[in-house]
Amino acid sequence: MRRYVQYMYSYPHKTAYRPLEGVSLEDRAGLLADRENEWYIHLPFCESKCGYCNLFSVAGADPALIEAYLDRVEIQASQYREMFERQEKMPVFSSLTVGGGTPLLLSPAQLQRMFSIVKRTAPMTEKPEIIVETAPNQTTEEKLALLRENGVTRVSIGVQSFLDSELLTMGRRHRAAQAEKALELMKQTGFDCVNLDLIYGVPGQTKESFLFSVAKAVSFEPQELFLYPLYVRKGVSMAEGIADEEQAYSLYCEAVSFLKARGYRRDSMRRFVRSDRPMSFRECGYGNTLSLGCGGRSYLGNLHACAPFAVRPSQCRKRIQEFLDTEDYLAVPYGIVLSEDEEKRRYSAKHLLFGPGISLDAYRSRFGTEPEADFPFLRQWKEQGLALEEERTQETGERSLILGLTEEGIGWSDALGPEFISSEVRRKMEEFQI
Repeated sequence: MRRYVQYMYSYPHKTAYRPLEGVSLEDRAGLLADRENEWYIHLPFCESKCGYCNLFSVAGADPALIEAYLDRVEIQASQYREMFERQEKMPVFSSLTVGGGTPLLLSPAQLQRMFSIVKRTAPMTEKPEIIVETAPNQTTEEKLALLRENGVTRVSIGVQSFLDSELLTMGRRHRAAQAEKALELMKQTGFDCVNLDLIYGVPGQTKESFLFSVAKAVSFEPQELFLYPLYVRKGVSMAEGIADEEQAYSLYCEAVSFLKARGYRRDSMRRFVRSDRPMSFRECGYGNTLSLGCGGRSYLGNLHACAPFAVRPSQCRKRIQEFLDTEDYLAVPYGIVLSEDEEKRRYSAKHLLFGPGISLDAYRSRFGTEPEADFPFLRQWKEQGLALEEERTQETGERSLILGLTEEGIGWSDALGPEFISSEVRRKMEEFQI
């Protein structure tokens, strides 16, 4: 069995989305009441496009385009605000994630404008989680101070490697010295959480070179580390990804041992958290998210809405222009409405791959069925030592039987996750032209 099949960071994948008719966010706005909802802002601008990147982003955007984009985001936000005011109760948001692209490519004035737009649109909880992504060569003292002033709690930086030779192989614009300087500035600024991303499976990478990067990362004492395998997908400029899966996995296992010995806990295949930080027991995949901008997903109940998937520069620029030309931002022309079967698949995959596991009581309460009855392959996972049921104490203090992945199972996450993909979603993904 192949170990590196697909990173199931969400379900269904955007390539399974299709045109929708007669669907509006307005019809589902009532779902936002009495919930802690999430904002996502997509800023699709980068200095350059990395060789492995298949995210919705464009390189070399001029300041005028960014200003025009923010103009339309402001109009979109005002339409959301008017929609909220038509509801019986104004929704409250508990988190904001600013993704890209590279959000810190924006000037300080543009970043402040972005934060101001969100603050005017809807109230947030007293202590919201505010997350911003950055790259080493866009991380300045002035911009970090601005983030701190606007309540940012978590900054995620894509370092990928502390060796210039590996950065060049991946088509990264920054150099190791810039990453080290950026991390020093982030540490001095004093965010609640600094997250650092590294990549393994890079052509020419060795055990020694990867552990050098992991050790260098740990020296900055980040609260979180993410270790990503190098996937090379359609539409990207990089030709070669992981050549030998077991060799790449051996690098990963060395890093896992190294991090655990230095006080990091593995919460998922990719995520490592300092052991003094609490584990989250939040339900995965069932919160509401509203997206501002052109490339982020909005989730309202079983409705997933987003612009069509785009990777190639011409496609991304087309989607941005379509966003700039949009008049009604409440209309949902593209997305997917999940059936109960697809909701079960999403719920199970998210809880097993990224959460604390599936609470059998919570699953029964939500769906009226048993996970193993819906997905018989879960029984096989248990027999193979990849999953197990154990009683755990929840945040409420109650004991609950949880179905979760074993340590061995976590290492197979990218092979196990795709088993949740339905035949219908798989067909749509395969038919999609990138």
